[in-house]
Amino acid sequence: MVSGNQIRLNRILRKGKMLCIPMDHGISNGPIEGLEDPASTIYKCEGHGLTSVIINKGIIKSLPKPPKVGVLVHFSSSTALSLSPNRKMLTGTVKEAVALGADGVSLHINIGGKEEPEMLEQLGLTADQCHRWGMPLLAMMYPRGENIKDPHDPEVVAHVARIGAECGADIVKTLYTGDIDSFSKVVKSTPVPIVIAGGPKAKTDLDILQMTEDAIAAGAKGVTYGRNIFAHKAPEKMVEALAEIIFRKGTAKEAMKKIE
Repeated sequence: MVSGNQIRLNRILRKGKMLCIPMDHGISNGPIEGLEDPASTIYKCEGHGLTSVIINKGIIKSLPKPPKVGVLVHFSSSTALSLSPNRKMLTGTVKEAVALGADGVSLHINIGGKEEPEMLEQLGLTADQCHRWGMPLLAMMYPRGENIKDPHDPEVVAHVARIGAECGADIVKTLYTGDIDSFSKVVKSTPVPIVIAGGPKAKTDLDILQMTEDAIAAGAKGVTYGRNIFAHKAPEKMVEALAEIIFRKGTAKEAMKKIE
């Protein structure tokens, strides 16, 4: 018997794997490079292997036409102008996500700072609402705050990812630890699918493709890359290259041919 959660997950994943562009940066950082017109980037990349996007509710309402990929609405925000930019606050409800036609909900949770307790409460309560409505929940779980010395420490990343799963997320997005062996331990200790964040803009295309190849080899179910896709000179080609690795098990060097 198929559930609403499964139907929606099938819209944001393809054969259980994810190639997603998070485009929620407009609240935190403003109209940065590549996000001046989010709709055009979405339409440019759909049909090239993209499975889903993460956007804020106002962008969903402003789209000229429904996208052909899954849509997760992002409901936690802060701004770079704030005195506490790590303190993410809720900006919507799961009931609102249903009304918007979203296929999933996304939250950003920072672990390791003084704002952590409030965000954990948000995660738990939103997970409960998502389960009631059959709405998939993606939790962006980041080691970030005064108590975090190394955000890529495998033990820290494993703990942070596990928190997302323990609190009820269907998919956990977190940082790649830098090597296959350590990240495979993170994946094995997290009982829900893990996808990786892209972080800052990579120095080269091959760097981001190699990280993708390694993360997939470690057991990750996909990627959610923002700047490394929407700020790319040819975002649709970067999506094609990533799809080569994620869905067809290609190597980073093979995938580079999609861009070159």
